[in-house]
Amino acid sequence: MSGSGNMAAGRPYLAIPGPSVVPDQVLQAMHRPSPNIYAGELVEMTAALIPDLRQVARTQHDAAIYIANGHGAWEAALQNTLQPGDRVLVPASGRFAIGWSEMAEALGIDAEILDFGPHAPWDMDRIAERLAADREHRIKAVLGVHVDTSSSIRNDVAALRRALDAAGHPALLLADCIASLGCERFEMDAWGVDVMVSASQKGLMVPPGLSFVFFNGRAAAARAALPRVSRYWDWAPRASPDEFYQYFGGTAPTHHLYGLRAALGMIHAEGIENVWARHAHLARAIWAACEAWGADGPLRMNVPDRRLRSNAVTALHIGSPLGTELRHWLERNLGLTLGIGLGMAPAGSSGWHGFFRIGHMGHVNGHMVMGLLGGIETGLEALNIPHGPGALEAAAMALAGR
Repeated sequence: MSGSGNMAAGRPYLAIPGPSVVPDQVLQAMHRPSPNIYAGELVEMTAALIPDLRQVARTQHDAAIYIANGHGAWEAALQNTLQPGDRVLVPASGRFAIGWSEMAEALGIDAEILDFGPHAPWDMDRIAERLAADREHRIKAVLGVHVDTSSSIRNDVAALRRALDAAGHPALLLADCIASLGCERFEMDAWGVDVMVSASQKGLMVPPGLSFVFFNGRAAAARAALPRVSRYWDWAPRASPDEFYQYFGGTAPTHHLYGLRAALGMIHAEGIENVWARHAHLARAIWAACEAWGADGPLRMNVPDRRLRSNAVTALHIGSPLGTELRHWLERNLGLTLGIGLGMAPAGSSGWHGFFRIGHMGHVNGHMVMGLLGGIETGLEALNIPHGPGALEAAAMALAGR
């Protein structure tokens, strides 16, 4: 781009699947002096956060806040419901389901994986067969990832509950909604989920550092039956604190809480149903462009069936090393950062250079998506990567509802 000036100057656009774009309202709420952590507005504000978190999770049950990322929420859910020697069933359609199973194994829990690969959703018939075969009910929990951030597959959590019920199986249902909460329709109570985990840095639009575990009475009973629970990860005092510090197991994450207050206010002002609809509409525009590019060139969507795609993240294959080359060119020349291909190639191989991901979660609107897609098309042109025509027109038509 010699002689054209620095096209990356100005505000960068981080279009990765988390951390997502942080709204100005959230940044401004966090930009303040440290507050008193023993009395006053912070204490009062935190108590009011819990009902608002429940509304986003669509639950009437308990919520616990941790100073952690999503991996911390994984561990908290496991520590409060299971013990060494227990068995969990993990249907996997991407890297993050495998990661949750690895954490369980590290805690002495036997993780049985049903791996459907990174290109397919759960096979409910296979899951139903496995549950029916477990006549002794050795499986104590099923760990399901709603949206796997690596593959961009959206799984049917409600169907997983139906499979458990049809088998008469008492296992707890644990759902990972780290990539989906605040982006995709999720109904914790209506879908019969016992434990749901999420984090602040995606659909909730807050910088990384907070994670959340929601749990119902069945899960609380499982925790009460355990011989011991880690003092830090124990969700009981966090969900029903006698003192303010118990919400967090120690010093409060003060500025993250102010940011969360602002983000939840934005979500509730828009309305969670409208938030879900916005994400679905913007996703259709991105898919329309990607399908047009892929009509004549190497670009392929990881999930061919639109019904199985996440509205929060899109995983794409373009061939190694083009994925990495495109990402690097966009970041250097346009200030646009796309997500790396994660868990989509064999371990130790260089195949991941052929993948990239687009994050479209949280604080995203139509003109941001059109700018993102225009940037990608510019990169395809600059690198002489073959691609089909009409992508931006197809995206515009999708946004226009035509």
